[in-house]
Amino acid sequence: MKDSKFQTYQFKQFLLNAIDDLGFSKPTEIQEKMIPVVLKGESAIGQSQTGTGKTLAYVLPILQKIDPSKQEVQAVITAPTRELATQIYQQILKVTEHSAEGEEITTRCFIGGTDKAKSIEKLKVQPHIVVGTPSRINDLVQEQALFVHTSKILVIDEADLMLDMGFIVDVDKVAAKMPEKLEMYVFSATIPEKLKPFLKKYMENPKYIHIEPKQVSATNLTHVLLPARHRNKVVLTFEVLKHFNPYLAIVFTNTKKKADEVADALLVKGLKVGRIHGDLSPRDRKKMMKQIQNLEFQYIVATDLAARGIDIEGVSHIINFELPSDLDFYIHRVGRTARAGFSGTALTIYETSDEDALNRLEKMGIEFKHVDIQKENWVELEDRNKRKKREKQVDHIGAKARSMVQKPNKVKPGYKKKMQSEVESIKKRERRIQRKKS
Repeated sequence: MKDSKFQTYQFKQFLLNAIDDLGFSKPTEIQEKMIPVVLKGESAIGQSQTGTGKTLAYVLPILQKIDPSKQEVQAVITAPTRELATQIYQQILKVTEHSAEGEEITTRCFIGGTDKAKSIEKLKVQPHIVVGTPSRINDLVQEQALFVHTSKILVIDEADLMLDMGFIVDVDKVAAKMPEKLEMYVFSATIPEKLKPFLKKYMENPKYIHIEPKQVSATNLTHVLLPARHRNKVVLTFEVLKHFNPYLAIVFTNTKKKADEVADALLVKGLKVGRIHGDLSPRDRKKMMKQIQNLEFQYIVATDLAARGIDIEGVSHIINFELPSDLDFYIHRVGRTARAGFSGTALTIYETSDEDALNRLEKMGIEFKHVDIQKENWVELEDRNKRKKREKQVDHIGAKARSMVQKPNKVKPGYKKKMQSEVESIKKRERRIQRKKS
């Protein structure tokens, strides 16, 4: 632990041991900026993309501040999905297992779809840290089984998704039961306008920490476009997956219904397919995540629920069966692959109606390769925008040619014909120069 930059925070020894065991030697940018703020107890909004290490950015300083001798709730951490809450809980356990005997920090995870009576039973002794989904935490508070009035710390992870899923109401109810001087830490990839009234209600002059993405997506990620051209998209997806033979691929759809349709169709074609979406029962979702982590599936069909915060290791390929209406989700989807120095491929099957969305992604700095599958072979296609670029170039040459032919003060008979002839000869000359340059 000699060379670890985490030592500058003067963490307790068990935290330094845990960091060492997890293999980290220096903090990420969000950790570097957020840890001192949480240690000081200043409320903050952290805006950063997924995969930037934000969980440890709040977990480490919160654990530093926990007083193990007080058996009461000292921190509440909320997440919009059961999977993300479980993931945060597991991360905390990996750190707290290093705590010294007699100074153990207890953490409990409360999520929907689990036995409420058992949860209430566990709360006969209040934990130091509570992690969970807002609705279940609020339920337990209303049942007077969970006492959050002792906790000065509230974390809201993936706040924009929390807003989209309608959970901010439950977070509000929980926050209302907590002390007036509340340390609130909000993490979000985006800060929507509709979220701002809630933030103003509980946060007075919060620190704002915005981590600019180094690039829109990973440098070792290849973005590929494949035109649907009125073909059956499920058949196309099957052919793409057969060609890729991925280590692990996620096929993204926009709705739960479409996810089931695609998954069922791929199962009929003989692929072993897992699925993740909101209509699975809590037991099925838990079982599915365990199977995915045990690499029982080579293919997963998912809605955007899986693109936010859930860490699925070893994803080599992303297939966008359809483009998301919110293009931020494209970034979240493709962010599931090309992680930890590995390369990855993100292929999008697009319709002509997707042209505007693709143009916007290109303006964001994403460069696409254009391919097709013809007779079971990959074929590289011309740049999707080649025709537009050529038309632009021709317009530019025409304008330049017209500017070179001056209109005389007195127009003689045959002027228009002569003018057109001169413009055409200049255009030809300009095109020849352009071809030579090419």
